[in-house]
Amino acid sequence: MSNTFRLSSGPHFRDRHDTASIMKLVCISLMPATIAGVYFNGIRALIILTLCIGSAVLSEYLFDLACHKPSTIKDSSAVVTGLLLGLSLSNEVPLYQPVLGAIFAIVVAKCSFGGLGKNFINPALAGRCFLLISFGASMTRFDVDGVSSATPLALLKGGKAVNITKMFLGSSNSLIGGSILALIIGGLFLWSLDIIHTPISTSVIVSFSLMMLLFGGQGFDLRFLAAHLCGGGLMMGALFMATDYTTSPSGRTAQVIYGCIIGCLGALFRIAGSGDSFSYAIIIGNLFTPLLDMYVVPKPYAYRKSAVAARNGDKTGLSVPKPVITLTLITVLAGVALGGVYSLTKDAIDEQKRLASLASYKNVLPAAESFENVEKADLAIEDLDGEVYGKGFGRVYINEAYVGKDASGNIAGYVVNVTSMDGYDGNITLTVGLEPDGTVISIAFTHLNETPGMGMRAGEPEFRDQFNGRKVDSFVLNKGSSSGGDNSIDTVSGASTTSGAVVGAVNAALDFFRNYMKGGN
Repeated sequence: MSNTFRLSSGPHFRDRHDTASIMKLVCISLMPATIAGVYFNGIRALIILTLCIGSAVLSEYLFDLACHKPSTIKDSSAVVTGLLLGLSLSNEVPLYQPVLGAIFAIVVAKCSFGGLGKNFINPALAGRCFLLISFGASMTRFDVDGVSSATPLALLKGGKAVNITKMFLGSSNSLIGGSILALIIGGLFLWSLDIIHTPISTSVIVSFSLMMLLFGGQGFDLRFLAAHLCGGGLMMGALFMATDYTTSPSGRTAQVIYGCIIGCLGALFRIAGSGDSFSYAIIIGNLFTPLLDMYVVPKPYAYRKSAVAARNGDKTGLSVPKPVITLTLITVLAGVALGGVYSLTKDAIDEQKRLASLASYKNVLPAAESFENVEKADLAIEDLDGEVYGKGFGRVYINEAYVGKDASGNIAGYVVNVTSMDGYDGNITLTVGLEPDGTVISIAFTHLNETPGMGMRAGEPEFRDQFNGRKVDSFVLNKGSSSGGDNSIDTVSGASTTSGAVVGAVNAALDFFRNYMKGGN
C-alpha cells in the first residue's frame, strides 16, 4: 500500500456536479425552449440548431486536433454553445450564418483563449454579436405565418401594439428560443439543482425593470414593461448566458453588481438604441467580471466584523461611500419625477403629435381644409393589430388614413401614413397624398434616418418627386441605367435598399387606398 499523501491547495470543498454533468443538465434545461422553437418555427429551426451544434462541436474537435491538444468535446460545452447560439437566432437567417457564428464562437472566443474556463466573454454571445455586426439586416428579420415582419421590439420602438401572450408562449418572437414560458421552465430546473446563480438572474431582471419603468418613456405602464421582458433575448440572457460560470463573478455581492450592470445597460440600449442589444450588455458585463472579483471580495468563512473591529480599534469591511448613496437616491427620485411628469403631460404630448401629423397631411394634400376618419379604413387598421400589411410590400405597417375635405365639404383627396421597417438604417415613415381617383399628389417623409449622402437622398426632390402626378396600380424600382415603364421609379445611386423600402411603402399605401378608402367619406 502506498503511503504517499496527496497535497493540494484550497479550496477543498467539492461539488457533486463536474463540468460535463453541468453541461448536460444545461442542455436538458434548454429542451423546452428547443421543442417550442421547432414547434412554432418548423423544420427550418431544427436545421439551424443542428448546424449550430454540429459546427461548434466540429470546430472544437478540429482546433484541438490542429493544436495537438487533448479533445475536449466530451465535456459537452461546445454543444451548449451551439445550442444557445442557435436559440438566439432568427428562423429566417441564411443557413451559412449559423455555421459562421458557431465557428467564431468556438475558435475565436473560446479556444483561442485556452478553452473552457479561460474565455473572458460568453462564446455563444460572441458568435451572435459577430453575426449582428456582420449581417445586421438578416439577423433582425423574421416571418410570421409566411409573412415578412419586424421583431416585436421594433414594433414597440415604432409605437405599435404587440401581442404579449404570443411573445410569452414564443409564437410571435424574433428568436427561435423565444418562448419565455419554456425558458422559465428550464431556468427553474437549473435553479432547483443549484446550477445557476440566482442573484445574477434576479438582479438583471429587477434592474432592467426599474430602468424601463423610470426612463422607458411610458411611465409606470406594466403592459409596456411586460412586452419588453418578453421581447428579445432578455430572459435567455438573464437565465442562461449572464450566469455562465466562467464569465460571471464568484462572490454574491459581486454577482448582484454584475447583474445590475447588465440590466441597466440592457435597458439603456433598449431605450436609446434600435432593436435588441441585450447581447452587448452581457458582453460588457463580462468585461467587468475580473474587476468585481478583485475588488468585491466575499467575506471569509467565520469572519466576524465586530471582532476584527474590536481588535483593530477601527471599522473594517466594505462600506458604500455616502456620495454614492446620495447620487443613487437623486437618480431614483429623478426617474420617479420624470415618470410622473410623463403621465401628467401624456395627453398634451399626444395632442401635439396629432397636430403635427395634420400639418404633414396638409403638406401632401394642400386642397384639404379638414381631415376625417374613414370607418372602413379604421376598422381595417384595427384588424391588423400591429401586423404587417399585405404581401409583396415588405415589412410595411399602416399607421393612419384619412379623407381630406375642402372648405365646401367636398372630398379633396386622401392621405395614408405608413411605416416601412426595411430601411437600411432603420424604419422609414412617410405620408402619401392621393387624388380621389388614386393619382399620387406627393409623398412626404415624417421619419427618414438613413446613411448621409446615400439613403438620405431619398428625401430630396430628385427622388421624391418621381411619384408626383402618377396614377398606377403599383410602382416598380428601376435599378438599371435605362429608363423603365410608366410605373418605374429610378433608384437612388448606392441606396437601393432605401429606395426599395420607399417604393414598397408607397405601393402598400396605394393598395390600402383601393381596398379600404376609395369613394369613402
